[in-house]
Amino acid sequence: MIPYFIEHMKLFREHALRRRWIRRLMGFMAALVFIFIVLNILFPLRINIHYSQIIAASDGTVLHAFLSKDDKWRLKTELKEITPTLKKAIIFKEDKYFYYHPGINPVAIVRAIFNNTIKGKKTSGASTITMQVARMVEPKDRTYVNKLVEMFRSFQLELFYSKDEILQFYLNLVPFGSNIEGVKSASLIYLQQPPDYMSLAQTVALSIIPNRPSSLLIGRDNERIIEERNKWLKRLAADKVFLSEDIEDALLEPFHHERHDVPKLAPHLALRLAASHKNQPIIHSGIDRAKQELSENLAFNYIRRIHYKGITNCAVLIIDNKENSVKVYVGSSDFYNAADNGQVDGIRAIRSPGSTLKPFLYATAFDHGIFTPKMIITDVPQNFSGYRPENFDKRFHGNISIEFALANSLNMPAVKVLDALGLKTFTTVLTAAGFSQIAKDDGKLGLSTILGGCGVTLEQLTALYACLADEGQYRNLKWTENEMEKRVEHKLFSQAAAFMTTEILTKHTRPDLPNNFESSMHLPKVAWKTGTSYGRRDAWSIGYNKEYTIGVWVGNFSGHGIPELTGADIATPLLFDLFNTLSYQSANDWFQMPKHLDFRYVCPESGLIPGEGCEGAVMDYFIPGTSTMQKCNHTKDIFVSVDESYSFCRNCLPEAGYKKKSFPNLPPELISYYEAEHIPYDKVPPHNPACSRIYTENAPAITAPAEGAEYLLEQEEHQQLMLACNADNEVSSVNWYINNKFYASARAHEKIFFEPEAGIIKISCTDDKGRNSDVMIDVKYLE
Repeated sequence: MIPYFIEHMKLFREHALRRRWIRRLMGFMAALVFIFIVLNILFPLRINIHYSQIIAASDGTVLHAFLSKDDKWRLKTELKEITPTLKKAIIFKEDKYFYYHPGINPVAIVRAIFNNTIKGKKTSGASTITMQVARMVEPKDRTYVNKLVEMFRSFQLELFYSKDEILQFYLNLVPFGSNIEGVKSASLIYLQQPPDYMSLAQTVALSIIPNRPSSLLIGRDNERIIEERNKWLKRLAADKVFLSEDIEDALLEPFHHERHDVPKLAPHLALRLAASHKNQPIIHSGIDRAKQELSENLAFNYIRRIHYKGITNCAVLIIDNKENSVKVYVGSSDFYNAADNGQVDGIRAIRSPGSTLKPFLYATAFDHGIFTPKMIITDVPQNFSGYRPENFDKRFHGNISIEFALANSLNMPAVKVLDALGLKTFTTVLTAAGFSQIAKDDGKLGLSTILGGCGVTLEQLTALYACLADEGQYRNLKWTENEMEKRVEHKLFSQAAAFMTTEILTKHTRPDLPNNFESSMHLPKVAWKTGTSYGRRDAWSIGYNKEYTIGVWVGNFSGHGIPELTGADIATPLLFDLFNTLSYQSANDWFQMPKHLDFRYVCPESGLIPGEGCEGAVMDYFIPGTSTMQKCNHTKDIFVSVDESYSFCRNCLPEAGYKKKSFPNLPPELISYYEAEHIPYDKVPPHNPACSRIYTENAPAITAPAEGAEYLLEQEEHQQLMLACNADNEVSSVNWYINNKFYASARAHEKIFFEPEAGIIKISCTDDKGRNSDVMIDVKYLE
């Protein structure tokens, strides 16, 4: 009994002792945890790695990269770029138990202490991958105290980050000599490929360099790198980390690499995106790398060919119509050419658009039902309150169709359409499309806006042409793959208006077709429009098909004009080269007529629904319920004497000796043009001089001087002002009055001159039917 009791007491004491030790151990662990929590609060982990900013292409490859804030090439390796091969090689070499320890490896620490103190030499290290990350994140001198800090930071890393994220930190921070840090930087600069494209031999070669970055420099020490690489490959083979046949191939792989420049494609876009995404290490753009390289080469070589003309730069923007994303961004022909201001971004520069806004004016007019493509408009000299626009070739064409006016980019008809539509209506459309300078200058703009009297950018214009390609739907451009900014999308033009405009812009019988493309078999199937700014400072050509919209600007960033600089001859050849290179098969898929558009027969003389006097008809597009339903009245019946020497109204019509004859119903400005150019036309005979009727309609319109105009003249020069008017077809003579005093008689379309006095002057014009019109002007003389 006693021995049993003694034995039981021994067991009880051992159990109590064991529990005491467990409690002490648990208390010690609790204390450590408590200390760790306090230290973690007092000294929180802050990882602030200054990466080199990367602009990536749509396929993930690096388009452009910038040095980090501390002048390092430290490109961020994404998790998806860490291949199993890279992961196995690094863990085998640096930390075999990486996935099993809590940040520090106690066995390795004990082994290192024993070797460093007992044996007095370093035969093995105790730093895990996590501890190396802690050291690289917070570099410190190698002391025992700092080693404890490093271990504490390792616990923090393990607490707040996954193992894969810690490995990612390591791969982003390891040194590779000079100012190159991280696997991605090394693979891109030395191997010219991303890390997930590396072979086994390349992976192992890069894994050995971080331990000796100064003595194993790629390009200088390649033979030694091969030796070290092969040693580690054999160790990997011994541990069967990789297949033996893969190791054998890796051992035979040559290593002839050296340092290369970091990719520098799309520099203007890279600067733009870097500025708008400042703290984002990798910006995934929508740029198509292959198309970007081709476009940069085409732009560079094109400007080199025409540089002798004094034309030094160009810009190209290409939009994918389906995604509305930017696929090519060439801000200048040579970013590094300082002499020609190559660092100016021609895509964002505000320039005069020339005639490039005209398609949108006509599309808006179609949507407002004012015009259809076959409707007739006059292309003759006209005064718009002092503004007298001219066509590019200084010639006028009389009666023309709307589609002819747009296809031939005539100025006078465009100004007339804008005047009929209303300037505010048109600028509202442009403002909705993001034309910021036009919105800013809204109160200062006039009818010259449609001829280039405003400020736009290539970016804004190309995006608006992409709207026509998208059946009138406007969307703001997509610059990055994962954009967080609010998308803008609204309808600017109807599908019908966009289609009619596209059909006109597709015509090849037009003056802005480059001479060398007139009989070319390589003419691309595109809708396009050119523009040339005043003074020939800017040449534009913008085109689109179903797939792409391409905008081209050519000129000098200095603003210097060149006589040869026109949109047709200088910008369009580059546009066609781009389409032929990037989208040659576009004709296989073209725009289809929308269901809300229809055909109708119209009179060829007016483009309106045929009336009683119309002969023949042509087919025209129209928008049901929107397009004007006005009937044609291009002729008028006049009573004339048998010998056609006089015309009669119903008030003075004789009982006999007259007949009815049809005459063209010409507007006064067209009659004035015919008279000035001595163009014969069927003129209504003078009205019966014995008629007592007083006419009030169709009074002569004074075209010079302009109503409300102010004139500042030189007294000594004896300068004169012109008097001119547009009168009705039946008018043969007019009388001019100055301040209600008779001045002179003249033929209806004759121009006369007078020397004015200073002050407010009333100018009056009365035709031979008694109809009168007045204007007021203000004349001042320089003292």
